[in-house]
Amino acid sequence: MARKASKRPDFNIVIVGQSGRLQYEAVLFAASLRANSPDFSGRLFVAEPQPGPNWDSDPRIHSEPVRSALEELGAEIIPFESTHFGGAYPYGNKIEALLALPEGEPFVFFDTDTLVTGDLMSVPFDFDRPCASRKVEGTWPTIELYGPGYTQIWKSLYDKFGLDFETSLDLSWPDEYWRRYLYFNAGFFYYKCPKLFGERFLDYANEIRWNAPPELICQPLDPWLDQVALPLVIHSFGGGRDALPEGYLDGDVTCHYRILPLAYARESDAVIKTLEDVAAPNKIKKVLKEYDPMKRMIYQGRGQKVRALFDRDNLPRKEQAIRNKIKRNGFWMR
Repeated sequence: MARKASKRPDFNIVIVGQSGRLQYEAVLFAASLRANSPDFSGRLFVAEPQPGPNWDSDPRIHSEPVRSALEELGAEIIPFESTHFGGAYPYGNKIEALLALPEGEPFVFFDTDTLVTGDLMSVPFDFDRPCASRKVEGTWPTIELYGPGYTQIWKSLYDKFGLDFETSLDLSWPDEYWRRYLYFNAGFFYYKCPKLFGERFLDYANEIRWNAPPELICQPLDPWLDQVALPLVIHSFGGGRDALPEGYLDGDVTCHYRILPLAYARESDAVIKTLEDVAAPNKIKKVLKEYDPMKRMIYQGRGQKVRALFDRDNLPRKEQAIRNKIKRNGFWMR
């Protein structure tokens, strides 16, 4: 007798929303989720940092139209305290926000500058085995001529936290090539419990920040701290680079576009159509037009002018070359 497939648990989504660009990206994310994944059965949380000593100004969502739009799109705005990071390292928001989520409920974190372009319910998440975005370049560590290499640097971190280094390696890549070592973009990640994941992520990040091994003495940790700690956390929970099949997230189902000029320069026609379609309804348009880069890029045609500068089949290999060309033509905004 054939066994029935076990039902995948419902999961929640969390993004960070705060004053400035992120609050408008949050509206675009929520609109794309509702438009393209209508069967999503979990809760959408917009985690909002609260003012405190680690912030020079109030980081909360200031726009009442943004708050109203998020609520109309079914998002729940939840507060969290920036106890460890705040304005000095805003990437730490994605770590501390996890501690405000319902304990024991599977979650997926997304960077706010992400579009949902397909059905999230089709993604074969295994929440017992965490994973994160593999859309990443070899940004860390920086190898100095007479300093330690990749193996020494990464092994020092695995040793610090009592983790098995050898099982983290992808042996299909050569020694001292960055892809051999477990490294993710923190644009998305997931696990079965935000409290467990968040507490360990916070512990590892703080230890690396304040008590790094000597092999890291010359290594920059701003802005890379979250991406240094993340693979260690994922490995510690039994996850890895093979825990999620490729082609879903950062593929057919989501797009981490980063910032609008880069989106228009390099993303597919389908992604740009999704972006402009979900931004088109009057209720959404009125809100997004509050933010000048979105007003100009999406609604006044500047994005299409950026798009005309590039051949998507023959893009510059380095992102910096794309940025420079946009800037030379006077179209850069963020």
